[in-house]
Amino acid sequence: MTCTIPELFDASCRKDGAKVMFERPGQPHITYAEAHDLVLRFATALEELGVRSGDRVAVQVDKSPEAVLLYLACLRTGSLFLPLNTAYTGAEIDYFLRDAEPRLFVCAPEVMPQHAARASTALTVESLGAAGDGTLMQRAVQVVPQSAPVKRDADDPAAILYTSGTTGRSKGAVLTHGNLVSNTVALNHAWHFTGADRLIHALPIFHTHGLFVACNMALAAGATMIFLTRFDVDQIIDEMADATVLMGVPTFYTRLLKSPRLDPLAAAAMRVFVSGSAPLPQDVHTQFAERTGHVILERYGMTETCMIASNPYDGERRTGAVGFALSDVEIRITGRETGAVLPRGETGAIEVRGPNVFQGYWRMPEKTAAEFREDGFFITGDLGRIDADGYLHIIGRDKDLVISGGYNVYPKEVESALDALPGVAESAVFGVPHPDFGEAVAAIVVPEPGASLDTAALLKALSGELARYKQPKSVLLADALPRNVMGKVQKAELRRQFANLHTPAAS
Repeated sequence: MTCTIPELFDASCRKDGAKVMFERPGQPHITYAEAHDLVLRFATALEELGVRSGDRVAVQVDKSPEAVLLYLACLRTGSLFLPLNTAYTGAEIDYFLRDAEPRLFVCAPEVMPQHAARASTALTVESLGAAGDGTLMQRAVQVVPQSAPVKRDADDPAAILYTSGTTGRSKGAVLTHGNLVSNTVALNHAWHFTGADRLIHALPIFHTHGLFVACNMALAAGATMIFLTRFDVDQIIDEMADATVLMGVPTFYTRLLKSPRLDPLAAAAMRVFVSGSAPLPQDVHTQFAERTGHVILERYGMTETCMIASNPYDGERRTGAVGFALSDVEIRITGRETGAVLPRGETGAIEVRGPNVFQGYWRMPEKTAAEFREDGFFITGDLGRIDADGYLHIIGRDKDLVISGGYNVYPKEVESALDALPGVAESAVFGVPHPDFGEAVAAIVVPEPGASLDTAALLKALSGELARYKQPKSVLLADALPRNVMGKVQKAELRRQFANLHTPAAS
């Protein structure tokens, strides 16, 4: 099997170099042949800047085709691509530069003056802009394209993605060439993705979803990406008339449902809608199917593993489930305390093994060892269960489990009960310190537009639905839930914000 993403890309370019790779509304399109030429030029520019096999290249730039092609160039030179969230501050950037010790840091042209001071004999700073400008682009257009890629094997590292660091300092997950290729091949097969597809790409590219799923799948299949810099409801609906696939986060679909333009006709040309990176609310799943005739395909993955499971392309896409393990991937549910494999239907820790699982955390051997079982299974940190038909259900993060009075409370169960109540748009359930129970269940509820909710009434409504120990001790109303850029609710932030909810001073 081909063992690198650049090899898959090269094959697509040889097959049809005139095919459009990046279609940009209102801007010139970029063909596979043009993209290939720029990748080779970026590769030469990197080598002339002293980037060698095994070096890290940290990149914090705005979304652009050129940024994706720089990623491919890094893989061709044998260096490790390290994408950074564009929202990171200078202090956060300093942490990543200290930890990863990259040979090159690429930033946006407009912030180049403030980052230039970070340059040293060990670190070069260059810029790359969303308009195809910047110092690195200037270098690339002046050099001779790279003649041949640096040979890489499946086990060689290809990229480092830092986790969010909500429970401590951010950890760099090291992904290999084999990890990226195995996942790309498995997903293209699972979702019937081919060169005939036209993918609406409105995701950020510093994250697994936007880069290692969407971009890798498209370039491997020789498909066209309708490359959008941001998510705009009307623009997405416009593009759906001439597209086949949308990969998004739940927020995409909740916003689309608010548009009166969303109907079966608007989605008639589409082949599949995919959702991931955060749980898809059941009502969104149902409403989208009713409005468009399409059942959203929900899948499951994480930074350390890329994609793990997916609902079937052909067959029932079960609401509230993330489907079955991808090809060559194994999933099991184990006891949180014992590590023993649990039977179907029981809730426990989700563990995974396969060619998609990362190599380990960058320069953290103890942490890496602690997250793997002796038989090679990775402990994801998620809780779940496998139902009688084999579908995997995600219950929540292990660290979000609330232990109140010695009883385990799974936040998702309480959230489902709250979300089913009239006038509730969504909720978040989390644990806070409590003097008697150790932890107490707390909930933040977002009302539907125009709804007037009474917290006492909400608690009363839950009394007949949930055992007493599962019922929130406190329910608070809010206009919105705190989320990260991929739409995940930031429960660590809620726990910090309301840590003193039940302390004597607060009561």
